[in-house]
Amino acid sequence: MVPWRAFGEHEGWDSLARRATEPNPFAERWCLEAGLNAFGDDAVQLASLSVDGELAGVLPLVRRWSYEGYPFPHIGTWLHANAFCGAPLVAAGHEHTFWRELLGWADAHAGRALFLHLEGLPLNGPLYAALHDVCAVEHRAAAVVHRLDRALLASDLSPQAYFDASMSGKKRKELRRQHTRLAEQGTVAFERHRDGTALGQWADQFLELERAGWKGREGSALACNPAKTAYFRNALAGAAAHGRLERLAITLNGAPIAMLANFITPPGAYSFKTTYDERYARFSPGVLLQRENLDLLAREDIAWSDSCAAADHPMIERIWREKRTIARISIAIGGPLRRTAATAIFRAETRAKLQGL
Repeated sequence: MVPWRAFGEHEGWDSLARRATEPNPFAERWCLEAGLNAFGDDAVQLASLSVDGELAGVLPLVRRWSYEGYPFPHIGTWLHANAFCGAPLVAAGHEHTFWRELLGWADAHAGRALFLHLEGLPLNGPLYAALHDVCAVEHRAAAVVHRLDRALLASDLSPQAYFDASMSGKKRKELRRQHTRLAEQGTVAFERHRDGTALGQWADQFLELERAGWKGREGSALACNPAKTAYFRNALAGAAAHGRLERLAITLNGAPIAMLANFITPPGAYSFKTTYDERYARFSPGVLLQRENLDLLAREDIAWSDSCAAADHPMIERIWREKRTIARISIAIGGPLRRTAATAIFRAETRAKLQGL
């Protein structure tokens, strides 16, 4: 466990991302460092596992002094609002070892912390399965205290077959009509880039487009906050430098009216950010762009794509039909008295008798 600024395993960290049992771009070096530089502080530390001199696991942690408004100190995953997965990077085959070592460290270094709190962990992968096993073997109380189901794209169908199955014939006809009407406004084109070509200009256009819409009016657009702006630009640049970026856009007379940035992390992908020009909302440019994004289904290296969207998102869930469950998990640490206190907290939060995970 070292302060994140002192962590020097850059080459090993990049190698670990290619060997991870579950891909998570938000835990890769280029993206996590972008987030830490924008939103973090020196209190954030990196828990790391090395096996035979090779980095086999990384997770950012921070000590917090309250939990859900209560004075419950705990050790938790460091995750910011624009990082949509909190799974640690763990080399395949070392999942159980990673959790055993992390929980053992937390037992020995609990300090005032009453429990360990993990955020943004997918429930359908090997990391959660290994955590479940370790907690059961160690008779360690743990609870899924929150979960959300968000849209996932995962199918053996072709892009066209998937689209036809997702949308009714009436809706597909309506989208064709909207595309035709949009073309009456000028020249419509679709663009896809998988490198850093004109990335700075593309980021400028995205930020301006997002700020011009409802997010800008509410003050939540990336461009409304200098830290968010810096994170967005640096994350895109890092993704491009590591071959992780795919950018899509629909343009009208050369100007973008819908834009999407994907992080490509085989065998998965993540739809990082999307926006559209609300002046053309009647033509459904965001839906038209998602139609093009279904080409992810044709890629041999991609088995699924996480929407990174809010639960019950009104647009994406009309098209993407699968779900991915993301959870927050609390785990008892330390000695018997501390674990008893943690168990009482978990029971109160979940209003249920705990039977482990």
